[in-house]
Amino acid sequence: MVRILVPIWLVSWVILLPVFSVNTSSGTTDSLTQFQFGNIGGNAQARLWAPLILAWGFTLWILWNIRYEMGHFIHTRQRWLIDPANSSTAQANTILVTGVPQRYLTEAALKSLFSYLPGGVAAVWLNRDLKDIPDLYERQVKACKALESAETSLLNTAIKLRNKKLKKQAKAAKKAEKKGDASPATADPSADSRHLTAPSITDTEGGDAFVNSLVPRKKRPTHRLPVLSFLPSLPLIGKQVDSIDWAREEIAVTAEELRKKRRELARDVSRGNDQSPHVDERKPDGLKPDAQKEQLYPPLNSAFVLFNQQIAAHLAAQSLTHHAPYRMAQKFVGVAPEDVIWSNLNMNPYEAKVRMAISWAATIGLIILWSLPVAFVGAVSNVSSLCSTYHWLAWICKLPDPVIGIISGILSPVLLAVLMALLPIVLRLFARFEGMTTRTAVELSLMRRYFIFQIIHSFLIVTLASGLIAALPQLVENTSSIPKTLAENLPKASVFFLSFIILQGLSGTATGFLAYVTLAIYYVKLYLTGSTPRSIYNIKYKLGSVQFGTAFPAVTLLACITLAYSVIAPIINGLAAATFFLFYILWKYRFLWQLGQPRSTDSGGRFFPTALQHIFVGLYIEEILLAALFFLARDANGGASAIPQGALMIVLVVLTAFFHLILDNSYDPLVKALPLTLADQDLELPDPNKQAAARELEDNASATSVDAARSEKRSEQEMRVRTASQHSGGSGTSSKGRIRTVEGPQGADPNPNTLAPHDGGENYRLSQISVRGIDEEEGPKDFYHPASVEPQQTIWIPRDPLGLCEAEEMAIRERGIRVSSADALMDEKGHVDISGAPPDEVKEAD
Repeated sequence: MVRILVPIWLVSWVILLPVFSVNTSSGTTDSLTQFQFGNIGGNAQARLWAPLILAWGFTLWILWNIRYEMGHFIHTRQRWLIDPANSSTAQANTILVTGVPQRYLTEAALKSLFSYLPGGVAAVWLNRDLKDIPDLYERQVKACKALESAETSLLNTAIKLRNKKLKKQAKAAKKAEKKGDASPATADPSADSRHLTAPSITDTEGGDAFVNSLVPRKKRPTHRLPVLSFLPSLPLIGKQVDSIDWAREEIAVTAEELRKKRRELARDVSRGNDQSPHVDERKPDGLKPDAQKEQLYPPLNSAFVLFNQQIAAHLAAQSLTHHAPYRMAQKFVGVAPEDVIWSNLNMNPYEAKVRMAISWAATIGLIILWSLPVAFVGAVSNVSSLCSTYHWLAWICKLPDPVIGIISGILSPVLLAVLMALLPIVLRLFARFEGMTTRTAVELSLMRRYFIFQIIHSFLIVTLASGLIAALPQLVENTSSIPKTLAENLPKASVFFLSFIILQGLSGTATGFLAYVTLAIYYVKLYLTGSTPRSIYNIKYKLGSVQFGTAFPAVTLLACITLAYSVIAPIINGLAAATFFLFYILWKYRFLWQLGQPRSTDSGGRFFPTALQHIFVGLYIEEILLAALFFLARDANGGASAIPQGALMIVLVVLTAFFHLILDNSYDPLVKALPLTLADQDLELPDPNKQAAARELEDNASATSVDAARSEKRSEQEMRVRTASQHSGGSGTSSKGRIRTVEGPQGADPNPNTLAPHDGGENYRLSQISVRGIDEEEGPKDFYHPASVEPQQTIWIPRDPLGLCEAEEMAIRERGIRVSSADALMDEKGHVDISGAPPDEVKEAD
């Protein structure tokens, strides 16, 4: 937006500010309203050609930039798609297909169905009805967190009690020394200076008994169980239990239950692969699976399909898979298991359509109901006019000018921001209710819904409320002056948006850089919830993430407001250019140093084209509003004075809509899938045989021992690359799990690939594609439900100065629970600090 707005800012200020403010015969010479479209007097209607010409010029400039950015986005996205860092991952080669009919609910059937695509299918994961397995898994995770918290609390209590006792004994010894009593203090293991887990101490006491001797039973952490399983724990209600004993028992019980049920699930998966599905002969393509009595966990109507080649996944997603309506119609490429909303995977497509209608009906109803408080905020922004128009508000005019300025310029934008902050919570619920299968899809749906809310309530209703409510009595009393009154009052709403943009640019950017709210929350979390090593790690070292579903609409709303008023109130252009420049610096800083994006939330840039669509909304509003103002313009005699300008604006609306249609028609397919012309480039790996032959000739020509040694080293590297390539089917795709990079032979001849740009001209050269091998030790567990494959979370407790951690670890391991105290330490005051990641994450990284 900075590149778009800077030329518009300079041109509009040079041309339009004098046109609107100098010798206009309107009588307005003070405040910002003198720089608005409505300030042109009836004797200066010829000046209306200036805003018309600039409106055409600005629109063409914006359309060219949209076209350029769209082409650049497509080029960048395609480079990312064929980059081995992406294309060789299992996620990039996998599709999620929903609405699978009965006859295809086996791995063999789906493999056979998609076998016609290039490279064939590497693996299929049927999503199954896991029944109570997810609940057991959630119980285990909850118990693990409770055990970590309780164990850390126990160690902290032991240290504090020991420090208190030592302090008391030191005080008593000092008092005895003054009295001349030199008798030694009573022996106490907790007062011993040795490590409390030293053999001479712990041999006589072990396990929980040793800990209990230091921490009385009544001092141990406890909690109350909920009365009903689905209710939270409440104080003074429910049975009180020892948190450590309860958590150990809960983990052991859930672990045993999960092992049993996972074995049964494995048998069902194995049996399902060997047998044909039970199909209702009356409805062989039905979406509801037939009851399979021999399977405890029958398959649902969705599956993950991993292909050997990336292009096959994109072809499968674009293909018409089934001959019946809504069967396997929805297919999603590049879905990560962490991004999946598992509860929505078995939704009937017909049910999903009904839910979508209900969801959007609720959204529209919310838009209508939300207009009342937003209209009030818009009226508050023009309170100075209202207090002089309505007698019952006359007391506001008696307030000091700074107070009125704060009410209209600061209070109303703040109230509007608070109202809009409540919406994403509700709109996300609507999107999930609709049946979205991924959290990324929920964010995309939220982005569209939230922008509709923003543009209607934060812009259109505020514009009408601010410009028309103050003029309502005049319109009622003198209906003949309606056109002139509307032409003069509609641009006045720009004063509110000037303050709104300044508020967002200055306070918003300052808040983003200072991050005082984030800093306060950081310390609050650290001192209130940062009791365990895992919580401290999450607070200190986990990067934050951005919610694109709300971040993009907030910015595109400002872009739409700026474009809508770029000609009507050109003073906004300079302020918006400065605001977007500050936003650019802010977001660049945040993405470099503050924010992270896990691969599971990667959408492939799908939010950006949607944001470009929002820019068209601002253009349409600008053109329609200008056309209306031209048609409403009146000369000194009260006659229409700008009919030609209004007609030309209608023509511009049509041209913009035509450009919009052509842009969507040409680029929309490229946004969604990988084209066939690039299919060979993501698979085009260096030929090891040709490179070996070329190097052999070079080695024979040089005939030096150094070159021979280098050739032998290169041959060994090529053999590893060839082996990895053969295992991956020549595609660099892992069907066995995680991917690791294997560097190509040193000194290999480059084999550059080129990608033709979308707007012609120069060629873009892709970086040389590295060769990727496969870690054969990892199994293809990526696309199972986490509850069916994830192991028990390792209990992470800190080492303490008293050595009680060792006794607690021993007691926990005796229950068959995984536990570790690596990289976590509790000091003499009971404060916990860490020097590494949780044991589970370290193991995954290894």
